[in-house]
Amino acid sequence: MTPLRLLPRMLHILAVLVRYRIDDLIDQPHAIPLLRGMRALLPRPRREIAALPRGARLCRALTELGPIWVKAGQVLSTRRDLLPEDVADELTQLQDRVPPFPGSEARAIVERELGAPIAELFARFDETPLASASIAQVHAAALPDGNEVVVKVVRPGIARDVARNLELLDALARMVQRWHPQADKIRPRDFYDEVAKTLHLELNLQHEGANASLLRRNFEHSPDLYVPEVCWTHTTEQVLTMERVYGIPADDITALDAAGIDRRRLAEKGVRLFYEQVFRDNFFHADAHPGNIWVDPVRIHEPRFIALDFGIMGSLPEADQYWLAENFIALFERNYRRIAELHIAAGWMPPYVRVDELEAAVRTVCEPYFTRPLSQISLAEVVAKLFSTARRFELTLQPQLILLQKTLLNIEGLGRQLDPDIDIWSVAQPVLRRILRDRYNPLRALREIRRRVPEWLHIAPRIPDLIHRGLEEIAKGEGPLQLGERELQHLHVLQREVQRRILAAAFGGALLVGAALIFALAPQRGAWIPVIPAAIGVIAFLTAWPWRRN
Repeated sequence: MTPLRLLPRMLHILAVLVRYRIDDLIDQPHAIPLLRGMRALLPRPRREIAALPRGARLCRALTELGPIWVKAGQVLSTRRDLLPEDVADELTQLQDRVPPFPGSEARAIVERELGAPIAELFARFDETPLASASIAQVHAAALPDGNEVVVKVVRPGIARDVARNLELLDALARMVQRWHPQADKIRPRDFYDEVAKTLHLELNLQHEGANASLLRRNFEHSPDLYVPEVCWTHTTEQVLTMERVYGIPADDITALDAAGIDRRRLAEKGVRLFYEQVFRDNFFHADAHPGNIWVDPVRIHEPRFIALDFGIMGSLPEADQYWLAENFIALFERNYRRIAELHIAAGWMPPYVRVDELEAAVRTVCEPYFTRPLSQISLAEVVAKLFSTARRFELTLQPQLILLQKTLLNIEGLGRQLDPDIDIWSVAQPVLRRILRDRYNPLRALREIRRRVPEWLHIAPRIPDLIHRGLEEIAKGEGPLQLGERELQHLHVLQREVQRRILAAAFGGALLVGAALIFALAPQRGAWIPVIPAAIGVIAFLTAWPWRRN
C-alpha cells in the first residue's frame, strides 16, 4: 500500500501525466482505470499539447516532473522492448540539463571529500561550472603540476532526492503491476529495478572512474579511440577528477568538415570500435550519443574519437556474447536456419519452439532487407525487427541485450551521419570474423585449459566425497531424486568410473601443461625432453576418454 505521506506527490505526478495525456502511450481499452478516471476530471489539453506526438508529450511531462524523472526517461529509452519505437526515439532526445548549484558549494564538497584546501589540491579551480546535470556538475581546474583537468562534483542532497523519487517510482510501478491488465508484458517492476540500479551507480563517481580506467586500458594504444585519464588521487565517491580533453561533437558535421576530418574513415572506425568493445573486450560504452562522443580535432587524416561520461557501461554474460556473435555471422551469411537454431541453443527461447517455424519467421523479416543495396541496409533495424519477431516465440531477453541494441542504434546512426553511404555490413563482417577467430581458437583454448588445471586439480580429490554425500542424501530421500537399490548400485559403479577418469584426465592435463612449459621456457634443451611427459599425458587422456558406452 502506498504510504499516505506519498499521496500528495503521487497525485501531482498523476495530474502531470494525465495533463499530457500519457495514457495514450497504451491503447485506450487497456488504460489504467484510475488514470482514465482522473482524465475526465481535468480540463482538456491545450491545443499545443494535443498537437504533439505522444513521445514528445512524455518528454515534456518528465521534464516538468524534474531532473530525476528526466534521468528515468533516459534509462527507459534503453528499454526498447517495453516501448513503441516512436516513443523510444523521442526519449533518446531528453536533455539532462538543470540549473547549476553555487560554485562555493562545489568547492566545499571537494575540500571535504579530498581532505585539503582547494589551494593545496589545485593550482586553479573555476567555480563557474562547465556543465550541469541532475546528478553532478563539472568544473574546470588545473593540478599543481599545471595539467588541466575537469572535476565532477555530485550535487548536494541529491542522494536524498533520488531516494525520495525512487520511492515514488516504486509506488507507481506497484500500482501498474497490480492494476494494468498487461502488466506481464509492460513489466513495471523490471523497469523500476533498472532505473534504481542506474541512479545508484551514477551517484558513485568512483564507479564511473573505474569504468573510464578500464576502457582507457582496453584502448590505451589504439589510434581509433582516446579515453581521458582518471586522477585517482583527487577522486572519491562524490568527486571525480579527469584529464581535460578538447574535441568536436561527433554530430557537428560543419565543424568536422571545417577541420578537414576524414568523415568516411571516421565512420568506419566508429563501427569497428563498437564490435571491438562488445566482442573483444566485452565492455562497451552504452550511452554513446554525440554529446558523449567527440572527435579529436588535431588528427585529421587518421581521425580518432574521444569518449566521455562513463556512468552507463554494458557487458554481456560470456555465453550470450558467443551466441550473439554467432547470430551476427549467420545474419551476414543469410543463414536463417542457423539463426533459429542459435536462439534455441542459447536458451533465449523455450526448447519446444519449432525450428522450422522460427526459421520461416526470421526469413520473413530479413529477406525484404536484402533486396536493397548493402549500403542501405540498417543492421540495427534488422536486429530490432528480429527481437520483435522472436518475442512472439516467447523470446527471453536480458536487459544487457536491449542495452546493446540501443548502443548499436546509436553507433549506426552516428556512422550514417558521418558518411551517408557507409556500408555497415562490409565494415562489420571482417571485424567480427577476426575477433571471433582470435577469441575462439585452439591456442586460446589451450591457454584457458592451462589456467584452469590448478583449479581442477584442487577440486578433483573432493569429487568422490561430494558424489558419495549426494548419493547418501538420495538414498535417504533427502535429495531431489529418489532411487531404488538397483539404480544406486549403478551410480556407485559410475562414481568409481567417473573418479578414475577425472584423476586420469587431471594427471594427463598436468603432464601436457608441464611439457608445454618445458618446451616454452627451455627450448635450448631440445624438443625431445618434453616428448616423454607429453606422451604419458596423451595416454592418460586416452585412458580417461569414455570409449565404451556403459
